[in-house]
This record gives sequence, C-alpha cells and structure tokens, in this order.
Amino acid sequence: MSQLQKETIMTRIISTIFTVLALAVFKPFGLEAWQWMAYVHLLAFGLLGLAACAVTEAILKYVIKKPRSHEHGVDYIIKRNLWFQIINTPLVALLICLYRHLAMSRMVQGNVLSWSNFFETLIIIAFCSFAIGLYWRFKFRSRYLAAELEETRQLNDQLKRLQEVSRRQAQAASSSAPTALAQSPDAAALPPATLTLTGTTSETVTLQISDLLYIEAVGNYVKVYRLKDGQAVHTDMLRATSKQIEEELRDYAAVVRCHRAFLVNLGQVEQIITRSGTMQLIIKHCNDCIPVSRSNMAHVKNAINGM
Repeated sequence: MSQLQKETIMTRIISTIFTVLALAVFKPFGLEAWQWMAYVHLLAFGLLGLAACAVTEAILKYVIKKPRSHEHGVDYIIKRNLWFQIINTPLVALLICLYRHLAMSRMVQGNVLSWSNFFETLIIIAFCSFAIGLYWRFKFRSRYLAAELEETRQLNDQLKRLQEVSRRQAQAASSSAPTALAQSPDAAALPPATLTLTGTTSETVTLQISDLLYIEAVGNYVKVYRLKDGQAVHTDMLRATSKQIEEELRDYAAVVRCHRAFLVNLGQVEQIITRSGTMQLIIKHCNDCIPVSRSNMAHVKNAINGM
C-alpha cells in the first residue's frame, strides 16, 4: 500500500470519527431514547460513513476520472475535494436515512423514510462535512502552499523557455532570405507578424504581434497596450468588445484570455505569481499586474504548456 493510500484511509477514518463524535454530542435522530444502544447506532453510522467514502472514492476514480493525486497541482486537489464532498455528503445522508428507517423507527416513530428526514439528515451531515473540510484545509495548508509555489515555478520556467525559443526563431526568421521563408512548408501556416485590429467604427490599430502587451475591456471600448518603436508603452482605444478582439486574435496561440476584462500576450509576461490560490501575470516593460480569474486559470496554464 502506497503512502498516498495510507494517508487517504487515515483522512477518511478521522473524518468519520469527527462526524460520529458530533452526532454523539448533539444526539439527533432520537438517539437519546436508545440509552446505551445509541452507541451501537453511532458505530453503525461510522461504518456507513466509511462505506460511503469508499464508494465515493471509486466514483471519483473510475466514473469522473479524478484519481487522488498530489501531482496535478493545487487546483486539481481543491476541485477533487469539492467533488468528493458533493458526492459523499448526500450519499452518507441517504444511507443514514435508510438506517434510521430500518433500525431506529421502532422506538422513534419519526425515523421513517421521508423527504423531510432526508433533508434533515443532509443538513446535519453537510454541516459536519463543512467543518471537516475547514480542518483539513488548515492542516494541509503548508502542503498546498508548497505545491502552489512549485507549480508556479514550473510555469515560470516553461514560460521563459518558450519565450527564448520564440526569440531565437524570430532572429532566425529575420536573418533568412525572403525566398527561403516563402519556400518553407510551415510559412503558410504561420499567422502574419503584423496585424490590424478593427472596431465597430472606422478606427483601426496596426501593430506587430510581438509588440502587443495586453488588451483591457473598458465599457464599450478596449484599450490596446503595446510597445511603440519597441520600447515605450503606448495605449490605443478601439470601440469594440473584448470578444470581438479575441476572435480577431484567434490564430495567435500566445494571446489568451486570462480574465473577463483582459487578453494577454504570454510572450510579454515577465513573471507569474500566485497568492492564496489566485494567479497574476506581471507584464514586461510596464510591470502592470494582470489578474487571472479562476475560470480562466486552467486555460492559461494549458496555453503555456501547449505553446
């Protein structure tokens, strides 16, 4: 048995014990009427909880295809834990509700199988699950932070390598003869280095893709931040939506949406930083800090790894 499997089993056992102790303190479901037999029922609740955890783990691994792993990054761990709680909480509530109906309704008539009893049980188990989630999040905080820092370091290293390769390719292309470029089989597949962005009016912005820093949506306009003469940062305004500009830039893999209001050129990102599960991109030449929304975080990571 691997260390990860042992850790998973211990985590589930401790979580189940916490829930059983909470039920023992508050004695819901008419447990006080059973006197010493209440401890037998609490033991049964614990066994049902462990069984539900095993079923949930199997569903995550084989059905949803989310095996337990520390190698897929912090986002994966957080999302998997959320999936676990979403599946496990109603499953435990259902099993306990059935047990109440089959084994506890003799002395407490209210323990019959019904929607009201199911929702009552669900609320109690959901509260315990929330408290347990906070405990484990605090306990593994240092591990999450370490994993987050390592993931950020790898992203920065990958970004620097890709930018260096792009720089060398650009230098090689500029020193090659035009006829050689024309004969290259990949030349037709590459998007043009110079592009023109258009808005809903007659205004246009023409620039080298390598000079584009980022684009910000402001109301009915977009601000195009770019280098002018390869050095000074210049801002152009276009009456357009960021969705429209994104469509015009769809052939440029390095330009990605990182936020509802921002499109960024990854080739002009100086550094990626993460703070408490959030990501920000530091732009070269201006040191502007561009936020990455949680909904776009995976897209940015995939773009960096796939460039």
